[in-house]
Amino acid sequence: MNTIIPRSGNTPTRRWPRRALITLLIPVLAIVGWQAQSRLKNDGPVGNYLFTAVQRADIEDVVTATGTLQPREYVDVGAQVSGQIQKIHVKVGSQVQAGDLLAEIDSTVYLSRVDASRAQLRNQRAQLKDREAQLELAQIQFRRQKALMAEDATAKESLQTAEATLKSAAATLESLRAQIEQTESTLRGDEANLQYTRVLSPMAGTVVSITARQGQTLNTNQQAPIILRIADLSVMTVYTQVSEADVGRLNPGMQAYFTTLGGQNKRWYGTLNQIEPTPTTTNNVVLYNALFDVPNPNERLMTDMTAQVFFVVAQAKDALQIPMGAVQQKRGPRAGNRSNGQTGSADARPSQRPSGSGSSDDAPRTRQATVKVLEANGKVAERAIEIGVTNRIAAQVVSGLAEGDKVVSGVTNTEGQQGNGGGAPRRMMGGPRL
Repeated sequence: MNTIIPRSGNTPTRRWPRRALITLLIPVLAIVGWQAQSRLKNDGPVGNYLFTAVQRADIEDVVTATGTLQPREYVDVGAQVSGQIQKIHVKVGSQVQAGDLLAEIDSTVYLSRVDASRAQLRNQRAQLKDREAQLELAQIQFRRQKALMAEDATAKESLQTAEATLKSAAATLESLRAQIEQTESTLRGDEANLQYTRVLSPMAGTVVSITARQGQTLNTNQQAPIILRIADLSVMTVYTQVSEADVGRLNPGMQAYFTTLGGQNKRWYGTLNQIEPTPTTTNNVVLYNALFDVPNPNERLMTDMTAQVFFVVAQAKDALQIPMGAVQQKRGPRAGNRSNGQTGSADARPSQRPSGSGSSDDAPRTRQATVKVLEANGKVAERAIEIGVTNRIAAQVVSGLAEGDKVVSGVTNTEGQQGNGGGAPRRMMGGPRL
């Protein structure tokens, strides 16, 4: 008779560890298989590279800065005499010509001075006629005494007295003439001050500001009071502040353009005229003023407008270009003109400097670099190229590529996110931890 031994409720069966182990291994094997399949897929000819086609476009290497607009020619019209402003004949925005009446200052005091000087001058001229008559009489008496002395008909003292009277009359006449010249000079000054009470425009232009008001009293003895400003708005000057890190790339004569807020990206072109040698420091940043003029025929540009300025260091028109992310530059000296033995597109154009750059070196400056190119057999290969003008976004291709070639511009991670250009595809290494 067999004896049945009952199982204890706390004793596990022998099959439970095996089933639990199988349950845990199933997801691990699935993950390992998915990774292996993904690796096999990514190790193909093109992997998960991102490609960009070589295309033609304009490319520029620029130095950016901000600036403000000011009229190239303007004048602050002030008062040359003191007094109360009786009338201002213009307003802001008025168009004036040279010689137009702008304002009038009370002329009562200056008119009285002119009248007094004129009266004094008339008195002195009347005295001049009297002195001239006395001089003529003294000359007659001197000639008479001289004739009598020749005949011993007069005393020697009488002749000497006549001679002294003649010299005194001549001296008095000369002194009076000097006084008349002084009075005439004073009269001219008084008449000028009287004319200064009528403020005239020194140039043709537009009244852009009026700082004085009608009825205001001006005192020229303390400072030169400004009444208004007239500006010629047909040509504007852009005052640009360039950082010390970029000012070394600028040269007078180089092309520049700018855009304004609300200008719908319209470009206004000019030529760099001057770089002021004395800097200004703002928040510990050293800035240099760079100035250039721009025509303003329709007067759409206004005073104190903010300008986003671009100084064109180098540019290329209708050139082959690729993204900078696709370029792997080689360190070393720059190459000169490409030789006839170089490979690449026959119509690849060299870099061009903007006209009037002020540089005597017209040869294109190029550099050696490498890119990864999708070949005709579907494989990715590295190729040496020559690049010209570059900026932060794109690079000009001088030789080594043709229009339509596809270059590697980046990679994609296994999660579908774009990686850094030129690097190896990222893959998840190893399985998840249990």
